[in-house]
Amino acid sequence: MSHHSLETPALPDLSTAEHYNHIGVGYSAVRRPDKRWADTIRAALGDARTVVNLGAGSGAYEPTDMRVVAVEPSREMRSQRGPDAAPCVVARAESLPFDDQAFDAAMAVLTVHHWSDLEAGVSELLRVAERFAIVTYDMDVQADYWFTRDYVPEIAQAERSRVPTLERLTSLLGPCDITELPVWRDFTDGFMTAFWARPEAYLDAETRRACSAFSLTDPEAVERGVSRLREDLASGEWQRRYADLADRQAIDAGFRLITGTSPYARARLGGAGQGAAA
Repeated sequence: MSHHSLETPALPDLSTAEHYNHIGVGYSAVRRPDKRWADTIRAALGDARTVVNLGAGSGAYEPTDMRVVAVEPSREMRSQRGPDAAPCVVARAESLPFDDQAFDAAMAVLTVHHWSDLEAGVSELLRVAERFAIVTYDMDVQADYWFTRDYVPEIAQAERSRVPTLERLTSLLGPCDITELPVWRDFTDGFMTAFWARPEAYLDAETRRACSAFSLTDPEAVERGVSRLREDLASGEWQRRYADLADRQAIDAGFRLITGTSPYARARLGGAGQGAAA
């Protein structure tokens, strides 16, 4: 399939889209999908033949053995989709140009916190797909992450204003299952907590640029925290303070895979479907 965007209709790059037109430069070089997550997401999609990928970005985690249609409003992110990527529609999750139940499954990976209207986006997701696989994160867990807690607590303050709680999200989705997604020490997808065992990465401005949490936090607060981290790494204080991380292979950074079926599919199946939210 062609990777070129399906400009139908062309939409102005607003809010999140415009934000990613700025921070998305070089995004795909840092944000490389981790195979372990990719395998888990692919398994969650099951035997779906058609998939819509909401907030698809550069195409990370899209399965290659299914018919995928991507949805991405950001011009910069669309430009980074590879030549073999799925066709991409210029649209927003809150208003999808597809018929009811047009897809077997919908996937939404690290995108719901960017939606301007969560309720509308979830409603549209449930309308166009029979089941879903959503990756999001629990801010209660992420707020206690060492870098956020001890160096830039302002990140948690900024994130809480936009990241929906699991309770809020699952209340909109209906019955669903929640699975923890570990972050390994050699994780390849460079979101903020990916570098829990590689603190030097936070000193690199380009690495920070690929994570929206940094760009949405007061730049002075970020610089103060990064400067303290640089000093602690040079003095050995970081290594002493977080010595317990040396033997860890993975951590729970709050990432969760949420799966379930749409109310339309549940009605057709007579109420059968996935269990209540964990």
